[in-house]
Amino acid sequence: MLQSADMKAESLFPRRIISRVISVLTDTPVVLIHGPRQSGKTTLARMIGEERDYSYFTFDDASVLSAASEDPLGFIHRLPERSILDEVQKTPELLSAIKLSVDRDRLPGRFLLTGSANVLLVPKLSDSLAGRMEIIPLFPLAQCEIEGSKPFFLKNLFSGGDIANGRYEYLGEELIERILKGGYPEPLMRTSWSRRSDWYRNYVDTLIQRDIRDLARLRSLDAIPALLEVAASQSAGLINFSELASPFHLSRPTIRHYINLLENIFLVDLLKPWHSNRLKRLIKTAKIHLGDTGLAGALLHVGPEGLMTDRKILGRLLETFVFNELRKQASWTDGDITFFHYRDKDQYEVDIVMQQGMRFTAVEIKAAETVKEKDFRGIRRLQRVLGKQFAGGVVLYTGENALPFGERLSAVPISALWKG
Repeated sequence: MLQSADMKAESLFPRRIISRVISVLTDTPVVLIHGPRQSGKTTLARMIGEERDYSYFTFDDASVLSAASEDPLGFIHRLPERSILDEVQKTPELLSAIKLSVDRDRLPGRFLLTGSANVLLVPKLSDSLAGRMEIIPLFPLAQCEIEGSKPFFLKNLFSGGDIANGRYEYLGEELIERILKGGYPEPLMRTSWSRRSDWYRNYVDTLIQRDIRDLARLRSLDAIPALLEVAASQSAGLINFSELASPFHLSRPTIRHYINLLENIFLVDLLKPWHSNRLKRLIKTAKIHLGDTGLAGALLHVGPEGLMTDRKILGRLLETFVFNELRKQASWTDGDITFFHYRDKDQYEVDIVMQQGMRFTAVEIKAAETVKEKDFRGIRRLQRVLGKQFAGGVVLYTGENALPFGERLSAVPISALWKG
């Protein structure tokens, strides 16, 4: 359960996802909010529950966990009509009991669940509630939530709207600060990079001892922090399990298993490659991204000055920063958005490809204050292949001006992601 200081930090930042959760509760028996620990799930669930007379139970409480594990059916049967069940991944056997209860009474909004492990990726949890439960991701804070703004970037990009207009504030060192602060509420309240780094490292240690130990029996938990650090150094790159395994006395399959565990608890994300029968020479390797750039910076021991001078790390973390921002905004945007990257054997590539229905958009990220025609090389390849399905493409860069670069193509300052 979150401490009061963390809950205070989270309550300062209204979450854009809240309207979606409330809407889903009106027509769905079970709603699961899932995402990393300390991202604000508990605060959000309790805020919604207090207004709708929900009772709250957390499985971080050993006595509640024991009661649910010993008698799942009895535990669910004795619950009030509307209940919040916090950290439900700790009791996978409870989901079968919830399924039986919901099949008897499909009252909308009966159960509001939270989970710090991805139930779609954890075998014990993946079965139970198909057709009865809607899953809503909650990521760490987006920049627009921190700013209190309402951006239209994704809407305009998919609709073919004009986003190549105007001048944006020059970010300079502010962008470095935003990358290294990340999106977790508690470290945002800390005033120095070193204190935020301390929080992130303690956060990783806690997750290893609590969640990873719960999810799997591992020979060596000691390898996980070091593996996460190596993953941070490769963030925004094609995942290479052999390179990840090389610093450790562990096999490639073992490292793959460890990465899957880190993905389960939202510390890393594997971005799948886009593929099409119309293109034959595609690279079919996923990219790896850290789930938060504040965490990545802490793991790499890189502060503001170091990030400004190390262009390679800056480029990687900036791409991961943008990827995470777009995923967060997509989580509350109407219509499912699926994310990919594109790369082929002819050296054409696009950092992020997004699909909504039968429409596609492309985003390239550049850690520079100028944009050239060649920066659209990969995007133009996709535009030719997709034809009318191509809604728009942008190069996001660190300059100030939004500029047109052809039909449905623009260079856009990164701050357009969160400026209204």
